[in-house]
Amino acid sequence: MSQDVPAYIVIEGPIGVGKTTLARRLSRDFGTELLLEEPDENPFLERFYQDPKAGALPAQLYFLMQRVRQMRELRQGDMFRPVRIADFLIDKDRLFAGLTLDADELALYEQVYQQMTIDAPMPDLVVYLQAPVEVLLRRIAGRGRHYEQSIDAAYLQRLCDAYTEFFYHYNDTPLLIVNASEIDLVNREPDYQALLEQIRTLHSGRHYFNPLPFAM
Repeated sequence: MSQDVPAYIVIEGPIGVGKTTLARRLSRDFGTELLLEEPDENPFLERFYQDPKAGALPAQLYFLMQRVRQMRELRQGDMFRPVRIADFLIDKDRLFAGLTLDADELALYEQVYQQMTIDAPMPDLVVYLQAPVEVLLRRIAGRGRHYEQSIDAAYLQRLCDAYTEFFYHYNDTPLLIVNASEIDLVNREPDYQALLEQIRTLHSGRHYFNPLPFAM
């Protein structure tokens, strides 16, 4: 592996876009530590999808605690590992909070967030995967998590819009924005290799990658 590969890579994007798939492949190829959101561990997530008003706050606070724990473990871990990969950016936790919580809940969440004093390491590269809502819905249906099947297009559109707004203003780290609507990182190896080459060589600034799908 080239020493030029960014040392801490974060993969981000809306539900169903393929961020965990990409993070797992990168972690395997680089032979390094992998940090995942682990939504299946959140006991409040199914409740949120069934009744967003009742389940939003506990689901959001659980994710916040989970991510704080992971960031602390990352800080305390072996900092000499050559590369680390994560499928979440701690900053985006507030993005979901703003979408799902009412005003009083959001105020409470912000108090908890501030008290946690999150000291997260800064990524060396953020890879933001984008795809249209219809593509996300198709991928969500295909992976078959029962609690996700109630996600509707309106919620996904709000989520995509929030991501677009967030990353429009994001300039904390190098950023690679990827049109992931036509690529298949599981079944088409050339698609993955083309994206991998971008990740290996990008070191600064904001960049866009709009790959054409490779023929089988």
